Amino acid sequence: MNKLSNQYKDDVISIDSIIDALYDVISGEKGEERNWDRERHLFHPEARLIVVRKEDNGILDTKVMTPDDFIQYAQPFLDGESFYEYEIARKVEEFGHVVHVWSTFGSKNLINDDKPHTRGINSIQLLNDGKRWWVMNVYWNKETNEFPLPEKYCS
Repeated sequence: MNKLSNQYKDDVISIDSIIDALYDVISGEKGEERNWDRERHLFHPEARLIVVRKEDNGILDTKVMTPDDFIQYAQPFLDGESFYEYEIARKVEEFGHVVHVWSTFGSKNLINDDKPHTRGINSIQLLNDGKRWWVMNVYWNKETNEFPLPEKYCS
């Protein structure tokens, strides 16, 4: 077991632990350095992160990223803003070694804010290879007026 595997082994022992780690690693105060080694450890070497959003001109845009691409994409924002993302609700479906998690999230600028400024859903695919859990894919969409969160994903 390498140093990173040993250091972050508790993050990958269960569905709960890997989802909790996903939210924890990107959350923090403005200028607080995120633990990107921990982030990388959660993801399978072939994993992808995908954001879908509608631009102001109405055109749908998707951005497909490797974990390192995501770090480059997110780091400037996270360096300049306090940002806390947390799970509101979770629906889990499992078959064999594959798990699909609908993880409804809220985002806040300050940890003590009463309400999130943004909500959405992370569609997360996990793999258990018999040794540990891996994030294979995270595909997310923010809530909008056009697409409010369905009630079934809010509790």
